[in-house]
This record gives sequence, C-alpha cells and structure tokens, in this order.
Amino acid sequence: MTLVQLEYIVALDTFRHFSSAAAACFVTQPTLSMQIQKLEEELGVKIFDRSKQPVLPTEYGVHIIEQARKILAQRDLLLEMVDEKKGIIHGELKIGIIPTLAPYLLPLFIHGFTKKYPEVRLQISEFTTDQIVQKLKEGSLDAGILVTPLNDAGIKEEPLFYEEMLVYVSKNNEVFKKTYVLPKDIDPCKLWLLEEGHCFRSQILNLCELRKASSEGGHFEYEAGSLETLRRMVDLYDGITILPELATLDMTAKQQACLRYFKSPAPVREVSLATHRNFVKRRLIEVLKQQIELAIPDKIKQNKKTKVVPI
Repeated sequence: MTLVQLEYIVALDTFRHFSSAAAACFVTQPTLSMQIQKLEEELGVKIFDRSKQPVLPTEYGVHIIEQARKILAQRDLLLEMVDEKKGIIHGELKIGIIPTLAPYLLPLFIHGFTKKYPEVRLQISEFTTDQIVQKLKEGSLDAGILVTPLNDAGIKEEPLFYEEMLVYVSKNNEVFKKTYVLPKDIDPCKLWLLEEGHCFRSQILNLCELRKASSEGGHFEYEAGSLETLRRMVDLYDGITILPELATLDMTAKQQACLRYFKSPAPVREVSLATHRNFVKRRLIEVLKQQIELAIPDKIKQNKKTKVVPI
C-alpha cells in the first residue's frame, strides 16, 4: 500500500469519474485504474463499484476512503510541521468564494498576498455557499470565503469582518427622502433581488421579512445574477435594492447620493474563512487570514457584531 494509491482512491471518490480523477492526479487513466486495482487486490475488497455511472464507492470503500483521507491529512500535517520549523511558507490553497464577495474583496488582498508569499499558489473559484460547503467536505477545496453562520458542525468558521448592509434607492422612490431606513419602509413590489441560490438574497428576505409578500408580483419577481445588475436596474428603472458595504466603496459621487443607511443597530453580514474540521494546512490559512484582515478598509474593520442577519 502506498500514499499515492490512497491519493488515487480519494481523487476517484471526489470526481466519481476515472478520466477526471486521473487528470487531477496528473497521470494517465490506465495508471490510476491499475494502481487502484492493486490496492483492492492487496486489501481483498472492492473499493469502487465500476458498474455504476458515475463510479461509486462500495460499502467497504466508503470506510476505506474515509480512513485514506485521514492518513493523507496527517501526511500533509507532518510536511507542514517540517516547513514551519524551516521557516518556509509554500504550497497550494484551493479557495472558493461567493459571487457577492469575489469582485470586491479579491482585488483588496490578492496582490499583497502573492507579493509577500510568492511560493504559495492560490487557486480561486466562485461558487455558491452550498457548493463551497459540499466541496470543503469532499476535499476539493481547502477553504471558503463566504457569509456565516452556516450552523454546520463539519465546518470551522473564522470570522474576518462584519459588512454593513446598505440601501440603494432611486431618486423617484419614497425611501430616497429618508435619512435612515427601517426594513418596513421597503416596498417589496419595488425591490430588486438576486436570483435563487445566493445567500445574500436569503439575507434580504430575512431582513425585510418579505417571504409572505413574495406572491405580490411587481419588481419583486425579477431575479438578477449580480449585485451590479441590481444597481443598474435601480439606476435605469426606478426601485430599490440592498447592497453589501464592499460593493459601494468604488461608487461615484452620484451613486453614493442614492445610498441610505438602516437605522442603528445597522444590519450586517458576517464574512468568514471556512475550512473543514479535519483541514490541516493551518499555517497557510493563518497567513491568508492575516492578509485579508490587513487589506480590509478601516471603516469596515470598525463594524461590530451587532445585528448579524441570518442566511
């Protein structure tokens, strides 16, 4: 039995397809298949049911793969301990980030991180919250940058900052006349929302208690794919939307004039760095967290955990 063979069965369990698993391991499909077969012969059990598509682990295989993940995690921990003693920070971090954070947060810290840690390779992809959680559990992502709390015992959350939620309103809307806004001031028929699958949509629904009003029609039925689309809809077609604070930092003076704040205590969303409970690349996560926190604007650093809106 070799660590390479354990890597191969973990990869096949992750991708559930021989070609994809082989590509992820940088080997040919016959090589991966042969090594997995050798491991099965040594153990005397079938780890995968090859008659099914996608390929699925057998009852024995589930437990073997689970143990293989633990063994590989301990291997990685050993290597990390040695590197830390040598003062070396290198490796790869596969990170998932939600779309309502990616365009606003990544430009703040990516350049500084890669300059300070040139030996660390960041592989970053945009996913929804549910996809990030699933991929953390599968092991195909090392960390997620998303909104919490998730209330998932298998995921460790490390809060990074608290981002205030702001109202962006057309000059033709009654809310524009207000200095501070209450959730009840927002007309659901004038509200532009993100499409299903975005946690920020769920937070707006929870904040404004709009679930009962979802059948009223009007603009409430429209679903946009991005925060920028929501803003443009307000600019062009009247109405109102809610934006996270980071999305407002590069607005023009004209756009900033359309921002309104909620009455104190202002609602916030908790942004965290999430990892699986068995994750071992702790040193890399520590330096990533440090660089993100350093890059956050001072105004946002001062926000408190007062009124965190649930997902």
